[in-house]
Amino acid sequence: MGLFDDVLQSGQSLVRSEEALDYEFLPKVLPFREKEQRYLAECIRPLFQARSGRNVLIHGMPGIGKTAATRAVLRDLEESSDEVHVVYLNCWRHNSTFKILVEICDQLGYKFTQNKNTTELMKVIASICNKKSVVFAFDEVDKVEDFDFLYPLLEDIYKKTVILITNYKSWLMELDERIRSRLQPELLEFKQYSASEVREILKQRVSFAFVPGVLEDAAFEAAAKKAGDVKDVRAGLFLLKNASLEAESKASKKILLVHVQTALARMDEFFTKNKEDLEDDTQNVLALVNKSPGKKIGELFLIYQKAGGQGSYKTFQRKIARLEQNRFISVEKSGGGAAGNTTIVHKRIDEY
Repeated sequence: MGLFDDVLQSGQSLVRSEEALDYEFLPKVLPFREKEQRYLAECIRPLFQARSGRNVLIHGMPGIGKTAATRAVLRDLEESSDEVHVVYLNCWRHNSTFKILVEICDQLGYKFTQNKNTTELMKVIASICNKKSVVFAFDEVDKVEDFDFLYPLLEDIYKKTVILITNYKSWLMELDERIRSRLQPELLEFKQYSASEVREILKQRVSFAFVPGVLEDAAFEAAAKKAGDVKDVRAGLFLLKNASLEAESKASKKILLVHVQTALARMDEFFTKNKEDLEDDTQNVLALVNKSPGKKIGELFLIYQKAGGQGSYKTFQRKIARLEQNRFISVEKSGGGAAGNTTIVHKRIDEY
């Protein structure tokens, strides 16, 4: 018997659209983000009156629809008008001024970027964009190595809206004052989904992803509950995708609770993949917490310094706050002692 005989014999798949289990999949209707999408549309609307739009800093926890909502608005914009250029890029993939400007040129249809420096690229971008209006959306903007691209975009492009997407509202304070004063962004916070909203989003994805009737109710509820507990739609998609792979590997005609339970045992992979999104020094801080849990933040900072950490105490506190916000660690705050308020840092413990 061959290794693939069971697959060939069945000739069927439980999944009809694997893309729908990808977090970057963009459904036609994006639930529970209508208010945020309308707000973004209002910021862009002045471009249709040949005026500059309003700039926006979008912030909030991971896995709550910041990127999807923005991309949905940009999709509708592209379908509605040819008078506004739309540029969306992810700063994790394009993390320097040069890479960003080359990618912008590419999206604007200018391909002759070889041997051009950043000044020359910026002149090309301005000459194209100033014939119309433009919306720039920079996702994961906190991942860029330098912010030199922002200043000329704000200065040299006449009619534009700049959308910056980050998990961290505090990132704005890291910008040079000259850029901040020109940017003057509106702040748009995306609140966490409720458990019921996470469930409804996953239910929508299931209708796109799976052949009707193949997902057992108990299996769906287990995946939805876990995603609701960690308040991250991506966790539910991870579980559903891995459960379907497990079911197909067992030649099962249905995705059962046992397949989701197997996927739950692999949740560390989900958190590990997210960990790769952290910059190197923040990963070092996380490793330090996991090695020395239950310590005061001041004690951890001393250990960090002895290990060669170069950041200031304020920067260290910010990294701890980001790790907590992204659920890599937990913190416990207490007060009233002789030393005043104290922050105890614990490593994350998940019950799978």
